[in-house]
Amino acid sequence: MKKQTAFFFYLLGFYVVLQFAWWAYHLVELTKELKHDDALVSKRIVMIISEGLVFFSILIFGLWRIRRSFQKELQLSRRQTNFLLSVTHELKTPLAANKLYLQTIQKRSLEEEQKQKFLTKAIQENERLENMIDNILNASRIENNALIPQKADTDVSALMKQIVERNQKRRQEEFISTNIQNNIHFAVDSLFIETILNNLIDNAKKYGLPDVNIEVYLSLASKGIVFGVKNEGKVIPTASRKEIFEKFFRNQNEETRTQKGSGLGLFIVNELVKLHNGKIQYKETIPEGSNFEITLYP
Repeated sequence: MKKQTAFFFYLLGFYVVLQFAWWAYHLVELTKELKHDDALVSKRIVMIISEGLVFFSILIFGLWRIRRSFQKELQLSRRQTNFLLSVTHELKTPLAANKLYLQTIQKRSLEEEQKQKFLTKAIQENERLENMIDNILNASRIENNALIPQKADTDVSALMKQIVERNQKRRQEEFISTNIQNNIHFAVDSLFIETILNNLIDNAKKYGLPDVNIEVYLSLASKGIVFGVKNEGKVIPTASRKEIFEKFFRNQNEETRTQKGSGLGLFIVNELVKLHNGKIQYKETIPEGSNFEITLYP
């Protein structure tokens, strides 16, 4: 809420409350002046005060809701601004990097090994750009109710191992360990599971400590399956944990951020889990780190 808007809002709210109290006072005084017996006067005063308290409570509640709505709109506006700043940066970075790699290959006589190194980096930047665009499209589809899970009986153990293997190839400098039970079959949408895991692994890398293991796990539960991604690194502050699954939320200022991202990853994960009849929880790991645990139900 802007300062000028906030000033007029609070001024109007104060004026309405003051006028209400003023007229209630005069109404009570006028009732006392009427020539009726004391019992009738007392009854009317009680009625005026009771109805006045109900109206006053509704008025205060309404003003509080309006103020809360203003604050939410302002918060969303700030997040959207941060998102635009982030997307602009995220789009320019891989495009500029790929242009540099290709110009280097074109203008210089490089050995085959160096060419392959530059081409590999260009492909990695292109994949990062592709993942970001996929997240933007998925967020749009979620808001338009255009995503419907296509569940089929799947060897989830094998599927998750394949997803981890693909991520490991892209992240050759890192190690992703697995604690995946074998032969777990469950009705899932494979594309949903891949999107969920890719986003959680990216998130674990961004906010984990350098050269620290990321763990992907899967096990059977009493009413379904449990899987998730753990890392050792920064713990999400308690005050922010209710917001981490909201669209565009990032636990830092976009203009001073050090980590890449758009604030859509965990929002998409949460929404896909809901569509898949499941729930997601954030847990701290020991000694320090994060664990996003997902439970899917039949």
